Amino acid sequence: MANQIAGGPELSAYVREFSLREDEVLRDLRRATAELPAGEAMQVMAEEGQFLAFLVAATGVSEVLEVGTFTGYSTLCMARALPPRGRLVTCDISERWPEIAADYWQRAGVLGRIEVRIGEAVDTMEKLLADGAADRFGLVFIDADKANYPRYYELALRLVRPGGLIVVDNTLFFGRVLDPGAQDADTAGVRAVNALIRDDRRVDVSMLPMADGVTLVRRR
Repeated sequence: MANQIAGGPELSAYVREFSLREDEVLRDLRRATAELPAGEAMQVMAEEGQFLAFLVAATGVSEVLEVGTFTGYSTLCMARALPPRGRLVTCDISERWPEIAADYWQRAGVLGRIEVRIGEAVDTMEKLLADGAADRFGLVFIDADKANYPRYYELALRLVRPGGLIVVDNTLFFGRVLDPGAQDADTAGVRAVNALIRDDRRVDVSMLPMADGVTLVRRR
C-alpha cells in the first residue's frame, strides 16, 4: 500500500498542467487578489476553486451557502457550476471584498446568482435559520475566521439538507494544528472543529490533505 505522496513545486506544476482549467476571468481575479496585503495567503488555491465547482456540479445542488467571501474567487467557481436558476448566498464581515469581486462576477455572467450578506457570519447564519432556511442548502463552504469554526460548523449542520455537504477549508492550518506551541485562537478553533467533526456521528467525513487541508462532511 502506497503512503501519501510528498508534494513539491514540480509536482504541483504537473497537477496544474494536466488538471487545472482556469480561464481569463479567474486568472485576472487571482492576480488582482495576490496584489492585496496577505491576498495570496487568504485566497483559495486555483485547484481548490476548481474542486469546489466540481463538487457543486457533481452533486447537482441548486443552493449554496459560503461563509467567508474575501474577493470572491471560490464564490465565482461555485456560482458558475450551479444550474441556471441556482442561488449562492455568500457572507463576509466587510463590504470591501465583495465590491472587488462584483466586477469579475459580472464578467463571468453569474452576478445574478449571487446574494451577498454583510455582517458577522454567525448572525447571518442565525438570521437564515430564523427566516426558515433550515435544511435548505445542498452545500455549505466554510472559509472565514478560524476561531469561530466550531460555531459555523454547528450552524451549517442545521442549514444544510440531509445528504448535503459541508466543506471546511484550512483544516490543517499551515501545519499549526501539529505545533503544541501554537495556542492562538485561530489554531485552537481549527483543532476544535477537527475534533468535533471526527467524533460527530451525525455525519460522514473525509479530510483531504490538499491545499491547506479540506474536510468534506456529509450530513446523514
